[in-house]
Order: sequence, then structure tokens, then C-alpha cells
Amino acid sequence: MIILKYQPRKGWSVLLLFVLCCLLNSFLFASEKPPFTDYCQRLGQEIQGRKHGFLAGNTTYYVGGFHASWKLIEDETIGLTHPFHHDLRSRGVGLLESELPGTEHTGTGNDYHGWEFYKDTRVLYGNVIIDGKTYKNPKPKSMRWRPDKMICEYELDGVTIREEKFIAANDAAASIITASKSVKLEFSGHSFYHRNSVSSSASIRIDAQKNALIISEGGAVKSRPDPDGNERIGPCVYTGMTTALSASRTFAQSVTTRQDKRGVQHYTFSVPCDSKGTVVSWSMHDDPKVALGSAREIIQDHAKCLSAKTAEINRQLNEEIPWFRCPDKKFVDIYYYLWSLYLMYYIDVGKGWEMENHTQTAVNNFLGIHRYDAAFQIKVGAWTTDKPKYAFGNVLTWKHLTKNNQYRELPNGLRMISDNKGISWHSGAYGAETSEHVLGAWQIYEHTGNVGFLKKCYEDHFEKLYRKRLSSFAMNEFEVVETLEKMARLTGNESDVKHWQTAIRRDPEHIKLMFRQRWEVNGVSNYFAAPKNGKLHTNGFWAMRSPYFPNEYAKAMVNVWALDREKGFYGEFFPLAMAKQSMKVFKTDVDHSFGYTPDTAYFTLDGMFRQGLVDEAAELTLNHLANYNYHKNWKIPVAPEAYKRNRTLFGDQYSNFNAGKILLYLEGLGGLKYSLPARELTIRSGLPKSWEWMEIRIPIADQWAKIRYTHDKVEVKGSPFPFQK
Repeated sequence: MIILKYQPRKGWSVLLLFVLCCLLNSFLFASEKPPFTDYCQRLGQEIQGRKHGFLAGNTTYYVGGFHASWKLIEDETIGLTHPFHHDLRSRGVGLLESELPGTEHTGTGNDYHGWEFYKDTRVLYGNVIIDGKTYKNPKPKSMRWRPDKMICEYELDGVTIREEKFIAANDAAASIITASKSVKLEFSGHSFYHRNSVSSSASIRIDAQKNALIISEGGAVKSRPDPDGNERIGPCVYTGMTTALSASRTFAQSVTTRQDKRGVQHYTFSVPCDSKGTVVSWSMHDDPKVALGSAREIIQDHAKCLSAKTAEINRQLNEEIPWFRCPDKKFVDIYYYLWSLYLMYYIDVGKGWEMENHTQTAVNNFLGIHRYDAAFQIKVGAWTTDKPKYAFGNVLTWKHLTKNNQYRELPNGLRMISDNKGISWHSGAYGAETSEHVLGAWQIYEHTGNVGFLKKCYEDHFEKLYRKRLSSFAMNEFEVVETLEKMARLTGNESDVKHWQTAIRRDPEHIKLMFRQRWEVNGVSNYFAAPKNGKLHTNGFWAMRSPYFPNEYAKAMVNVWALDREKGFYGEFFPLAMAKQSMKVFKTDVDHSFGYTPDTAYFTLDGMFRQGLVDEAAELTLNHLANYNYHKNWKIPVAPEAYKRNRTLFGDQYSNFNAGKILLYLEGLGGLKYSLPARELTIRSGLPKSWEWMEIRIPIADQWAKIRYTHDKVEVKGSPFPFQK
């Protein structure tokens, strides 16, 4: 860091010198800002026949085609197959109110049915008519995914057709279609009707002046709002909403509609297409005028809207996240691919219990942020530039449940909030991982110095949730209660300090005893907290993340269980979710499906890094990333929910369950930690032996710090304060 000093003088010379100093420092610090990269272009990958398409707006999403857990069921085709609106008004397909009493009442919109309701939408499925011959729903010869758009190409009877599908800032979706020869495009679809629907009350009309089809959605569905509750019938998720469909070419004369016996509205229309292009659009909103206006706006300004979409995603990937480079391109691509998904999943609803911008986990499941996943997603947000936008909400969105007494309280005083939530519902699936949110909130404070944010987290949330009893996640209770004590003091709640000091025993001997009592229990040597049934999961490693975990235990456990390929957790790559020794006994379908999972990898490897087992952790991290998040045959990054034991892909295909891997880059390999209040930057190099160098640039206090790693030194430039190794 360069610090310019000057002697006080009177007059303009003082001001001029001060300005020059500021400009020089600004120039020097700004020079560490990474050069612009077109990440939308770089991250482009061929996905036809491999996985479905996925695009995201704010409350609009697009799934192209359908793959059931990586199994191809339906190819994408021309038009807009599965755009859908999802503002978290429902967890699934219904909008029924809970019948449970008290604090466990799940609100309105929880539904254990229809999480993936987009599968049953049918919006604009295209046929191509060439010289009188109809090609029904042709599949692309190529479908390229990018975080800003999807590009599909078709070859039909010598005609090349190309389309670009995207979601604009106004949450409308569009497909821009061009053809090398004049053809006719025929689109068909129907109003919303789900496999759990029992009736439809939808209506449809043609707005010839605006060249649009307007559908008033509605109907009744079978829904189950309460855990272990009965199935009931109530309004579908889209009741009262309006769908608007439009095109850049007039189609009013070609429209045909019909209503089937269920009340579903079917429609078909056709438009010409040639080298000049044709655009079709979809929009959905509670206000019919907004739905129509958005559908027309994206038609009229499609080029501008698409350009703005690309520019915004490139801005996020260039300016909102740390920059990373290393000698192996695939690891750089994995890093930015995981960040792109993390950012694509952000949603800002602004209603009910959804007042804060936050990330989510999975489109091919129920959308929303999950209590357990937030344990690492909160910490990922701490590394963004605009933390009020990309970090604060990942913590504060949970406060609505605590503040509104939406929790389960056990006889011992432990209060647990639900796994998932929306505008006016929560899932009714309770757990104790929220204590890890306390540590994530503290990291955000360390990265911002924002006491106001900390005060919001503490009052009516952390303080209330843990007042009677502290929850534990992987032995984090000692670190969590220390953090709550610091939060109380910083936020002006001095009277709470003594409460946290006495909430649990924290004397050194007791803490040592708590770990010693769990070491090698139930006859399992060199393992921590082994269960009585012998089912060894990686969560025995997770306790290594505690600063109080004995280092000698960590070394023994890694040597005996992490690196062992016969009975341990080293399968075809690292780590198996269950030890091979246990796999011989536990063989249910679930056990086989979740053979390797991304969350277990993060928690396991993070603990190794924190214990200073850097060489082992670094090499195992590369081993995991190269095998889990990179498809060797396709040569593209992937983000699966899981791999089966036989290494076949399982579950969601664009899973933000992988977000913890981002922390393995920054906090693991990079060994980065900083605190604005303490004005400290700490670096512990985790440069893998197989790499000659690594470079990370991080935004700290509105400027970019550059950290260059080689095997003989670490160089730092642009840091706003000194650093220590």
C-alpha cells in the first residue's frame, strides 16, 4: 500500500496537494481492478441432449425442454416451452392455508405437491412449415447455454433457423427467431393446468390492436399444505394472474382457440419468419396491464433488452465478485460458472416475508433459499462488492419467521425455524442449522463494518431465537455464543452480554472435554462423533471447522479416513458422502442416489483448511472440483445436486447447493480473511503443488486488492490496510 503524506500549508496549495494525493492513490488502487472479460461468452456451453435449458430473471424463470434428474424426457423446441412466474407466493402449485395451530401454522402457500410445476406448462411450442411440409416441434441440432441467453440452431430441409431466448429486466421472456429462407412458424399452447389440477377457470381473449393473446389464469388443484396433513383442494398458484403472449408479426387473423372439458384454454397461431427475424414473447403478472406492457416492450425493444441483459450479467461477474485466475482454465471456468448460478438465483419480491433480495438453491426442485444451504450461501455473499444488495438479505430474510413467532419450540427451550419460506408460508420442516447463520452474519459485518446490519440480525432474530437455548451445528456452539456476545456489545445490548457469557460453559477444560468425549466413540478409531449404528457420513469431519477442534484429531482423521480408498471417504474422487466401510451395509435407494454431494464436500474440505492441513486440503479440493463440477466428456462445468454411487448424475442440474465451492477457492486455496473494523487482511496460501501460481483480486472498501501467489512468496497490491501471513 502506498501512503502519501504532506505537511499542512495554507491556501490553495494545500487543497491542490491533497487532491493530487487522492488522485494518485485512486489511480494506483484502481489499477488493480481486473480488466473486463466477457464472461457470458466465456461460459457458453453446448447443452443439447445433455441437460435442460435454464434462464433467470427476477421472478421469471425459463426451463427449456425437460430432463428428469438428467434423463432426457423432452427436447427443447422453437418458441418458449416453459417460461414460468415464481415469486414464492407458493412452495408448489397450491395456495391453501395451513390448518395447524400455534407457531407451527405454515401460513398460506406451503405445498408438498407440484414443486416442479413448470413441467406441466405448455406456452409456445413451435412447428415449422416449409413449402407446405410441417416439422412438428423440431429439436435443436445445437443449444448453447449462457447466463444471459440460450442460442438454439435448427437445420430443416436446407433451412437454417436460429433463435436467441432470454429474460429481460422487465421479467418478460422472448425468443428472437431468424430463418435463412422464408418459413411459417406455428405456435400452440394452453392455459396453466397441472397434473394435480382438478379444474380450470381460465379465460382467453385476443387483443388485435396490441397483437396479443391475454389469458386470465385460474383453477383448483390438489394441495397438501401441512406436513403429514391431508390432501385438500384449493386455488392454484396462478389464480388471478394474467399471461400475455405477443409477437413482432401480426397473428390475430390466424388465431384459433378452444376450451376443453376441464376448462383449459388452448390456442394456436402462426407468423411468417425470414432473415429479418420474428420475435415471440411471454409475460405474467397480477396486473393485466403490466403483463401486456412487458410482453410488448420486449418485442419492440428486443435488441436493446437483450444487450442490457448481457451487459448486466457481465457487470456482475466483472465487478460484484472476486476475480480468480490460475494456470488450469477449467478451474477458472468452474469458479465463474458457480458464481453465475449463485447470482442468477437472486430474487427480490418485496412482499410479506420476502422483503430482502436473496439467492436461492434450485430451479428443478422448489425455489427459495433454504435454511441449511444458507449456512454457506450467506458467507459467499460476504465476498460480493455490493453487500447491502447481495449479502444482507441472505441473513435477514429469515428474521421474518423469528420475529413473527413462526418456529417450533422444544421442551428444552430450543427454537428452530423452517427449512424454506416464501411470501406468506414456511415449510414446516424444522432444524437447528440457523446457528451457522450467526457466523455468516458476523463475516458480513467484518467485511463491511456495518453495525446497523448487525443490529437488525441480532434484535428480534438471533437474540430471540437463542435466548432460551443455543443450537449446535457441527460443534459450532462455542464460536456462536462468543459471536452473540460480541454482537450484543456492538449493537448496544450490553445487558445481554452476561446472558451469553453464561449461556453455556466455555472454560477451556470443558471445551476440551466436549471434543474428547466424542473422539473414537462407539468403537470407531481415529474418527469424531461416530454414531452407534456405524453409518459414517462426512459430518464427522465438519467439526474441524471449529477453532477448538484438536488439531491432532484432525491430522489422524484425515490420514486414516479422508485419504483411505478402501474403507474411507475417498471414492472415485473425494469425498464420498458415506464411508466405503458403511456403504457395504447401508444400501437404500437414497443412500445410492446421494453418493457424492456438494454440501458435504464443502464442509469437509473447509474443515481441513481451517486445521492447517493445507497441502492435503488443496489437492483434495482440486480432485473434487475436477470430478464433481467438470464433465470430462462434455468439457464443460456442471453443478449437479448429487452423483450416485456409480458416478451417474442425479437431481437438479443447475444447483446452487454447490455455492460452498466458491468459498473453497477464496477461503481455502486463497486463505483469505479480512476485517474492515480491525483493518486487517490475513492470507494463508493454499496454492496447490500442481499450480505454479494463482491470482485473486478482491473488492475491499471500494477498491481492489490484488494477491499473487507463487510457491516462494505472496505479493499484495492495492490493499487498503496492511496484511499479515
